[in-house]
Parts: sequence; C-alpha cells; structure tokens
Amino acid sequence: MRVRPAAPADYDRIIAVVDGWWGREVHGILPRLFLDHFHRTSLVAEAGDDLAGFLVGFLSPSLPDTAYIHFVGVNPAFRGAGLARRLYEDFFALARADGRTTVRALTSPQNTGSIAFHKAMGFTAGHAPAHDGPETPRVLFRRSLT
Repeated sequence: MRVRPAAPADYDRIIAVVDGWWGREVHGILPRLFLDHFHRTSLVAEAGDDLAGFLVGFLSPSLPDTAYIHFVGVNPAFRGAGLARRLYEDFFALARADGRTTVRALTSPQNTGSIAFHKAMGFTAGHAPAHDGPETPRVLFRRSLT
C-alpha cells in the first residue's frame, strides 16, 4: 500500500467511486475545488493500480493552529486493514510539521460508524443542532496533536 500526496488529477478518479463506496449519493460534498486548492494537504492511497482510499484535508488559513479533515474514503475492498487510521496518522504528521496543534472534522449524527471511528482516533465529539443551517445537525470532532 502506497500513500502519497494527492494531485488535482486525482479528482476524477475519486469522484467516480465515492457514491458507490458509500452506497448513496455523496459526491456533492466533494467539489473539485478541494483537490485543485488543497491537494498538497490531501492524500491518496493506492494498492498497485487500485485506488484504495483518500483523505481530503487542509491547513486552516483562518485558524493558524488548526487543520481540518473534510472527506475520507476507503475502498470497501480495503476496509478493516487500518487504512483509514494510516491516512489520519499521515495527515496528523503533516499538520504537526506545519505547527498545527488541533485537527477538526465533522459528520452527520446518523453516521455512527464515523462517530465511533473518530472517538477511537482520540477525537472528542460535540453536537451542533443547526451547524450547517436550520435542521442540519452535525457532530463536531476535535483532536489535540500535542
């Protein structure tokens, strides 16, 4: 398994599979701009020629101590082998190297798998009932890197 920095050209490959990996339509929350502008802080995992997973993240331009994980996906064929953990750990190292001390992320309250994963990775979770607008609750995650 090889993990490397993402490139803008990875977008087409990623967007072609995300709905299938989730079993529902999710591509709308991953516009091209993320890999056009944050590819240096995003990661792609490959097993040979296969896309095994990816992490789209960035170093906050407004909060100099914070890095943010926007979207993570692991190919169902590679789940359960620690790939998501590896992507997160690699992103933590990237954030630390830039002097960041906090990583944030979010998910919907219905995504119990994501909530459990983030807690297992050392994130604390808080509920925000209208984070993305009225009747759009989110679970907000925060993890210290210190």
